[in-house]
Amino acid sequence: MTTTDHELAITATGLRKSYGDKTVLDGIDIHVPAGTVFSLLGPNGAGKTTVVNILSTLITADGGQARIAGHDLTAEAQRVRAAIGVTGQFSAVDGLITGEENMLLMADLHHLSRAEGRRVTSELLERFDLVEAAKKPASTYSGGMKRRLDIAMTLVGSPRIIFLDEPTTGLDPRSRHTMWQIIRELVSGGTTVFLTTQYLDEADQLADRIAVLDAGRLVAQGSAAELKRLVPGGHVRLRFADPAAYERAATALREATRDDQAFTLNIPSDGSQRELRAILDWLDAAGIESDELSVHTPDLDDVFFALTASPVPAQPADRPSQTTDKPSQLADRATVRADQETVR
Repeated sequence: MTTTDHELAITATGLRKSYGDKTVLDGIDIHVPAGTVFSLLGPNGAGKTTVVNILSTLITADGGQARIAGHDLTAEAQRVRAAIGVTGQFSAVDGLITGEENMLLMADLHHLSRAEGRRVTSELLERFDLVEAAKKPASTYSGGMKRRLDIAMTLVGSPRIIFLDEPTTGLDPRSRHTMWQIIRELVSGGTTVFLTTQYLDEADQLADRIAVLDAGRLVAQGSAAELKRLVPGGHVRLRFADPAAYERAATALREATRDDQAFTLNIPSDGSQRELRAILDWLDAAGIESDELSVHTPDLDDVFFALTASPVPAQPADRPSQTTDKPSQLADRATVRADQETVR
């Protein structure tokens, strides 16, 4: 079934952006179904943050069209801002005040009443396991706690679409897995998540659909499984305990790669059920029994290196938020979402 515009949370066609003579985005198309995780992969300087900044109304595109939550990005910018939340690469948490005060500040920016602001703050602090630390200065929080607080602040306005720009960069493995669980819970509740990341396992774990961006162009899109099938190198591995059986199989399967030390054969395969059945049928017909059979397919690392060029140095034009201080980041959040109550 073809996904209709009504079912799409985000749709963009021909997005372009340049800074001087440097083309950052060269006409990209993006379609994100509602209630899914869409991951944008790419090396530093590929244009990931520029895409997020355009789709979240923080900067304007030089060309192309986009609709967010059914609203035209240019003509209905306020309605777009009312529907989205943004968590950038660099935390907008103010370390000089407590976690609770950060949350209440966001409630004020959304024009919530004092009672409503305290209710929402209390619920989100509990949801993100920050109740015990709520009265402590945010500067005392660990990296994972600050990131959880950052996303909790993003949720104050109940956005339908959330942009997460490299949300787990710098976190330890336990904090990363906690963040993954938070993202899964958001999506299970109907939220659409637009995720940029450099962690290939993160995209593999979370994303329903992945787009690979390189030098301002989308070089591939699809599910993780679909992208992996684009890269050669998949194979079925047969291991034998009996040297005689190994030799018989190796002689017959001339396309297989031999490992005479381990008595294993690697047979090129796309990992499909059809090819696997053909190999099993041949073994049965030949009266050969392997002691171990395993299927190996390319992972997203293989896809990434095959589809992208050599790493590109980070470009200031693609990462304007790196020089943004915390008060300005809070101002950006106000710009994106403070109109929510007025729009509603």
